[in-house]
Amino acid sequence: MRFLLVEDNAQLAKAVSDRFALDGHAVDHAADLGDAQAFIETTDYELILLDIMLPDGDGRDFLRRHRTSEKRTPVIVMTARSQVSDRVSLLDLGADDYVTKPFDFSELEARCRAVLRRQGGVAHNKIEFAGVILDSLEGTLNTQIGAETLRNRELRLIEIFFAAPGQIFAKSHLMDRLFSFAEDVSENAIEVYVARLRKKLSGTDAKIETVRGLGYRLVDQS
Repeated sequence: MRFLLVEDNAQLAKAVSDRFALDGHAVDHAADLGDAQAFIETTDYELILLDIMLPDGDGRDFLRRHRTSEKRTPVIVMTARSQVSDRVSLLDLGADDYVTKPFDFSELEARCRAVLRRQGGVAHNKIEFAGVILDSLEGTLNTQIGAETLRNRELRLIEIFFAAPGQIFAKSHLMDRLFSFAEDVSENAIEVYVARLRKKLSGTDAKIETVRGLGYRLVDQS
């Protein structure tokens, strides 16, 4: 997944970015609202993590504008305000959830997973396709042959395919979903990850098919 983190505390931003990177997510960091606006005009995100008190304005104004636009990206607000009235106000403005600073990273991760499940209309961590069960929480592919453990970016890539079987994904789109602007990688990286996933799907009816000149798609060969 690709996240946008809007946070002016450099130390906290690095800690959050590093934590999500360990799970294979791409994170773009904006230190103020101006940078955040530039980011969302450039690319699409699965989730926005938003601080409230920022150098060039109030995060609530950003949230309000975001909700009046056509974008439906979920937003989790990170706030030091613990009053019930403050949290209710944020939810009424359109926040999908909030976490109170200081927070435990495991709580933030759990809230992100819950918001993303709701956004996708999925109430659990398991998705089945062509007899293969993807367990996003455990990071495994379960088949009649056995279980395969997925590395972080392998997991994020196969989540994209399992969420939309049959849909063709260009390499450029997959690059955009897996890597942040700060990461200097080529499209060859996608080929490497696809090759690894094909090996782990070997012997099943699920196949990642190359569509010449267009990209890749997940198909059922049964």
